[in-house]
Amino acid sequence: MNKKGLTQFVTIMLAVTIVVLALALGGSVREFTDDARAENSTIGGQGLDCDNETLSDYTTGTCIIADLYIPTFIGVLMGLAGAVIGARIIFAR
Repeated sequence: MNKKGLTQFVTIMLAVTIVVLALALGGSVREFTDDARAENSTIGGQGLDCDNETLSDYTTGTCIIADLYIPTFIGVLMGLAGAVIGARIIFAR
């Protein structure tokens, strides 16, 4: 196999590794986020209690940010994998 073919193979392996990493860490991130949103956190202390109706605007905003963390985390890692493949396609010589 020549150098160009080997580089493309390694690039695809790197992108697949990033995708697998994103999917593998998704469960842990979700568990951590759910724990932070609960009334009593299992990691110590009090959670955000996002199910409560009488939250301040700041706590409501924090709950919304916590909800957006999981898709943002997975989306950034998927975008990174796409960028690795896209850079290899664009800069292939």
